[in-house]
Amino acid sequence: MLTPDEFETARLRALDYLARAGIRLRPDEAAHIEVADFGLGELAHSGLELITYVNTERVCAQELVLFPGQTCPEHRHPPTPLTGPGKEETFRCRWGTVYLYLPGQATARPLGRPPEHRRAHYMVGHEIVLQPGEQHTIPPDTLHWFQAGQEGAIITEFSTHSDDASDVFTDPEIER
Repeated sequence: MLTPDEFETARLRALDYLARAGIRLRPDEAAHIEVADFGLGELAHSGLELITYVNTERVCAQELVLFPGQTCPEHRHPPTPLTGPGKEETFRCRWGTVYLYLPGQATARPLGRPPEHRRAHYMVGHEIVLQPGEQHTIPPDTLHWFQAGQEGAIITEFSTHSDDASDVFTDPEIER
């Protein structure tokens, strides 16, 4: 669990990353940045910071900020009454480098690595490297995880409706 000081430090750091990438937020948006440590209390390894611009029954748009080496743990977006077949999302790298992992032939020498003490909860290993301007679409109900490179990363996510409470993580210790 994050302390209020840890939360505020991460929120301000995320704002700095967004500013460096030329992404400007209104004051009300900046005040509502979410800091997700997934209940693990290890934000430097497992977590992300995000701002949601819109999340309707049909569409969602968010900025995802990852600090250097920070990982969003492996998960999938299953079918639900709100999402139908599950959330489909497109990640567009805006700044930094993103290592995205999906089902398929495991990459022999991946550039990213799951947090060592949680490695047992990462099942997919086909690596896609996204640089600024590159994007990839993740089908509904597909296991995936992603990690920032050395300088951190910002991803603009375009998706169908986002229902975080329905996400299924492979790590049983994760709480959303």
